Amino acid sequence: MFDDDMKSARLLIVDDQQANVTLLERILRSQGFVNLVSTTDSRQVESMYRQAPADLVLLDLVMPHLDGFQVMTLLQRLSGDEFLPVIVLTANADQETKLRALSAGAMEFLGKPFDLVEVQLRIRNMLQTRLMHMALRSQNAQLEDRVKDRTQELEQTRLEVIRRLGRAAEYRDNETGLHTIRMSNYSALLARVVGLSGSDCELILNASPMHDLGKIGIPDGILLKPGKLDAAEWITMKTHPLIGAEILSGHETELMRVAHAIALNHHEKWDGSGYPAGLKGEEIPLVARIVAVADVFDALTTARPYKSAWSVEDALEYIREQSGHHFEPRLVDAFLSLLPEVLDIRRRYAEPE
Repeated sequence: MFDDDMKSARLLIVDDQQANVTLLERILRSQGFVNLVSTTDSRQVESMYRQAPADLVLLDLVMPHLDGFQVMTLLQRLSGDEFLPVIVLTANADQETKLRALSAGAMEFLGKPFDLVEVQLRIRNMLQTRLMHMALRSQNAQLEDRVKDRTQELEQTRLEVIRRLGRAAEYRDNETGLHTIRMSNYSALLARVVGLSGSDCELILNASPMHDLGKIGIPDGILLKPGKLDAAEWITMKTHPLIGAEILSGHETELMRVAHAIALNHHEKWDGSGYPAGLKGEEIPLVARIVAVADVFDALTTARPYKSAWSVEDALEYIREQSGHHFEPRLVDAFLSLLPEVLDIRRRYAEPE
């Protein structure tokens, strides 16, 4: 099945005796092999292989300059993880020499003087193995590409589901769904400035839209109430982090773990006066502390059924006042330093008038 490929395979003959080289070339050409290269100087092997890698090497062991063992070591380095058949040409090699040659990378042996049928069969078998190995590598590479493409498709689908889950909650008290987009971009921006890695910033960007997922479980009469909530209603409203965390629990991916931490803790406050657990300071996960700043800024500057939008100046002043109380001071300073970038995000994802 590989006859055409075998006939065009590149065969490299390395033997310091020109008579042996000439004889092998004559035998191989009579069998239809057309891509033959040879040398009687083993020092030329490296440059010849680099110029055009061989598919099979016919190699003498006893040579000046570089012997066959040294050449095999060189070829293994040059071919890397490629399957490169090496057939050793030998007259009366003892068992120890053959074992050493096999350890060095030899696949087969051809006895001298050469037998026409033996030469044909050994080369054919080795080339067939080489070609099947190459075909398998090609198929594996194609499969890896397909798996990679499919994995990327699944990841994009998962991220889209996550975004839609976040918006599903937001649509209940915000008609456009732009809050999650702005807030997640603010969060990723802030995360980058305080030194989180690019991959961590991307996790926050993709996980933070689920911060208020638990609002799905809050009755409309409370969530959309235009006035101030009474004590009982406020108790119900404060359950939404627990609801969101429950929805997001039980998943082992890093993205879902980050989303869970954000949903559960983004209403905690630096001074311990937040909810649902009253965590304080660094007890609050960093991702939640970051999202808290971004979420409050966007909530203040966005109109809701129960309030008008604040000006950017008033919102920034509130955040500044809450440094050390609601928010971690370091994050407040970083957020205030990002005002041009924050305003750019706000313009790009502005609410329709």
